[in-house]
Amino acid sequence: MKTSDFEYNLPQELIAQEPVEPRDSSRLMVLDREHRAVVHHVFSRLPDILNSGDVLVFNNSRVLPARIHGNRAGTGGSVEILLLKRLDINTWEVMAKPARKLKTGEVVEIPPVGVTAVVIEEKEEGIRIVRFSSEEMLFEAGEMPLPPYIHKPLDNGERYQTVYSKILGSAAAPTSGLHFTPGLLKKLQERGIETHFVTLHIGLDTFRPISTENPCEHAIHTEYGQIARETALQINTARQEGRRIIAVGTSTARLLEQAAGTEGYKGWVSLYILPGYQYKVVDALITNFHLPRSTLLMLVSAFAGREFVLQAYQEAIKNQYRFYSFGDAMLIL
Repeated sequence: MKTSDFEYNLPQELIAQEPVEPRDSSRLMVLDREHRAVVHHVFSRLPDILNSGDVLVFNNSRVLPARIHGNRAGTGGSVEILLLKRLDINTWEVMAKPARKLKTGEVVEIPPVGVTAVVIEEKEEGIRIVRFSSEEMLFEAGEMPLPPYIHKPLDNGERYQTVYSKILGSAAAPTSGLHFTPGLLKKLQERGIETHFVTLHIGLDTFRPISTENPCEHAIHTEYGQIARETALQINTARQEGRRIIAVGTSTARLLEQAAGTEGYKGWVSLYILPGYQYKVVDALITNFHLPRSTLLMLVSAFAGREFVLQAYQEAIKNQYRFYSFGDAMLIL
């Protein structure tokens, strides 16, 4: 297995630059793993596709206003800081630009809110550990951290949040959840489909492709996750009863698989899912279309098979599906 095995060519015009309205009017490609079949739907049809008794599990993490602009103390040079992971009070792991100029001890001033940040540790690939003088005002200076392939400003920041987002902490949205509306959630529940919520704060790996040709040499970054005991027991009961567990998003899938066999979970998630992995909890997966050479594409390929997934991607391109964060969705059964 090579990283280049997960390459595909995407026309630039198919990278969605803005979300559709309403949210559930996006397209939905349904993949049947058993029969290797592909069917095209609209996302609002999801309640008709699923079965009564199915269990949908959502990631309710909320995106931080994580992109912060500042200046190097002394030189006044511009600096961009992307908050990735809170390590302690006032202490964060961040992605910094220009990282080469931000050495240990360097001070960054964030003028609009009077906060300073000191670099306390240097890591590879532009990662720095910084300590802020205060977190209280920090988020007031932050902007919504849209992915680098989205070039159109977002008028309403809530469109990069799921309607059920609750726990602040992600550097990127769990994008497969962006297709759900309050009305669609209500209809799912009326059809006898259970809905449960877990939390996984999405971090660095959403933003970067795998750079090594051997994907096993890639170091996946840990993300903080939590599953309440009551939620875990309800999911475990559903599994014992033979009902399907459907993960809404790759982040949810990783957390459920990390916590397999537990009666609740609270801690760091470091599970790296590659083809060959045997899923223990997840029976079906709702997901968007992912970047080439990414850990997310590999996770999906582990679930449905690399060749089948890449064939589906080619069909999506042929049928002008919209890709990535604001793009269309896929349901793998």
